[in-house]
Amino acid sequence: MAQAVPQVLTVAQMRAAEQALIAAGSSVDTLMQRAGRGAADWVWRIAAGRRVTVLCGPGNNGGDGYVIAAALRERGAAVQVIAAMPPRTDAARTARALLPGTVLDPAAAEAGEVLVDCLFGSGLTRPLGEPERTLLGRLAAQHALRIAIDVPSGVDSDRAVPLNPGLPTWHVTLALGAWKPAHLLMPACAAMGALRLVDIGCAAVPGAPGIVARPQVQPPAADAHKYRRGLVAVVVGAMPGAARLAAAAAQGAGAGYVRLVLPDGSVSAEAVAPDLVITNPAALADPRTAALLVGPGLGRDAAAGEALAAALAPGRPAVLDADALGLLTPAALRGYPAPLVLTPHEGELAALERAFALPGEGTKLARAGALARATGAVVIAKGPDTVIAAPDGRSAFALRAPSWLAVAGTGDVLAGIAAARLAAQGDPFAAAGEAVWLHGEAARRAGPAFAASQLAAAVRSAYAACL
Repeated sequence: MAQAVPQVLTVAQMRAAEQALIAAGSSVDTLMQRAGRGAADWVWRIAAGRRVTVLCGPGNNGGDGYVIAAALRERGAAVQVIAAMPPRTDAARTARALLPGTVLDPAAAEAGEVLVDCLFGSGLTRPLGEPERTLLGRLAAQHALRIAIDVPSGVDSDRAVPLNPGLPTWHVTLALGAWKPAHLLMPACAAMGALRLVDIGCAAVPGAPGIVARPQVQPPAADAHKYRRGLVAVVVGAMPGAARLAAAAAQGAGAGYVRLVLPDGSVSAEAVAPDLVITNPAALADPRTAALLVGPGLGRDAAAGEALAAALAPGRPAVLDADALGLLTPAALRGYPAPLVLTPHEGELAALERAFALPGEGTKLARAGALARATGAVVIAKGPDTVIAAPDGRSAFALRAPSWLAVAGTGDVLAGIAAARLAAQGDPFAAAGEAVWLHGEAARRAGPAFAASQLAAAVRSAYAACL
């Protein structure tokens, strides 16, 4: 069997991937057995001997539930199977026929310990009917541990939105075959708990978004020097502390040389650090600058606007973050000759959509893609559901990072990492992916309740782990 594909597939793409397996000699029944038994392995481990209730719907997601229940019963688990309604697909009917033991109707359902939701899967686009919503809510309340199969019932997989108010939350969601947008985008992903992927052998789908992967960092060459490893210039604005955070992160993420560029060339006591060079705006024209970072702590006044214009004038590869995004106009980027990375959070993304006359419609990935095409930049649309989009149509999702990143200054750290990775290897899309991964890994290493300076310090060990 092929290895699990780290892609994020729409409902249509997932069906096409399954159809490709069938065309290669598999069958719907075989795929259902593969998916159900793979999910049963997880349920068996998670349940750890506790009583399991499997709620089955009428379609193939319900068929997966019958397979899961059969596999658990074969292992001696205590399993209560509830059929919300009779199977309506051939594969689900076959799976039901192969299930040993009894199947209960909803009225006979009893409280248990572990609930497995196989009511509806990833193809649902309409709200749950009142009987199904009530049944699901009642069973969820009667089970202390809840596991959703593929996508929790009542969630639109492609749009990543709940179709009913007040749906249950889940402790674990087992994705079948590939990740779906709902697993990784808000608001749906907030209710899914831990995510696990069950491989069913799908091949890669051309053009589908990938998952941000661990960087493969190479040690510096034997004849490397600081400029060859990447010179990063960080523009200092009204709040120098933000630039210092970004500069520290850039150092930890592999930059060979980091400069702080002060608007007036003077040395600010807040900006001084023994391993950073303080310089003036004339240094922006240095052709050895491999990446520029402007935005953290820049300010929004006329002086900040002038600083942004001066920073962009030499046409160097650049990361634009924070205040720089609020000052950005279409004219500023028209014909820009070098790679660009933009790092907006939700509010900044919406402001950029207004500035570039974009509709702001669709999923977060669709919105990031539209902004990337309009600006010619790689966009890191950051937040609890970070996505990356490039002007050429490439895109990627980040797996969920620790929620402890909801701290002031962590965006400055991400921008500094992105500048370092852009300086090191030049490809803005690859740099964005590496930065997002390193940022999340640094948060895991920093532990709970960190400050942004502690996150910046943890970037070093996250980067070293990729060597």
